Amino acid sequence: MQSEAVIPIFPLGLVMLPELSLPLHIFEERYKSMTNACIDQQKEFGIVYFSGKQFQTKGCTARIEKVLKRYPDGRMDIITRGANRFSIKELYDEKPYLQAGVEFYDDTPEKDPDRETLQKLTDRGFHLLRQINTTTEEYNEERLKAQLDYKTVSFIMAACEGFSFEEKQRFLEMTSTSRRLNAALEALEKTLERIEITRKIERIIGGNGNLPKSI
Repeated sequence: MQSEAVIPIFPLGLVMLPELSLPLHIFEERYKSMTNACIDQQKEFGIVYFSGKQFQTKGCTARIEKVLKRYPDGRMDIITRGANRFSIKELYDEKPYLQAGVEFYDDTPEKDPDRETLQKLTDRGFHLLRQINTTTEEYNEERLKAQLDYKTVSFIMAACEGFSFEEKQRFLEMTSTSRRLNAALEALEKTLERIEITRKIERIIGGNGNLPKSI
């Protein structure tokens, strides 16, 4: 992977994470043009989180894996996958869509990583994900354990639907696999606690209305 590049930028109201797939419906004229150019040139585009008021300066490139459907008016449905993280250094507006000069970054290699600890974090994380019911067939626990790809696992944990976009952005910007695993695990435990409290309240509303002291 080159260290710097100029890439198209697609601000969206979500956080793209490495190795995670994302379906997109492309309908704006400028992004039709951008997507077609990326397909023709086999080029990735960058997705950055846009809150509605401002967009982040760190994001993740999206690789177009498949065009599901093309419509007569030029709209298209595509499947993308997160690839490389980047920091925006400069913006360019010469084309209908935004472009940026970016610098790519990755996790810093850790000296003598404690693989036993990482595996325990992974096991605990997927145990929580099963309870929250956010695991997918694409990223099942058995496959990941066989790969022992802890960085990928950390991003899968970070992609939990119970996390806010701000939390996911924080995970995206972390450059330590072990730190991300620990932070995602802590966030998953808090998310599960919230879900369990919500379920208790729902049962109470459907019952006699008496709140137990444990809540």
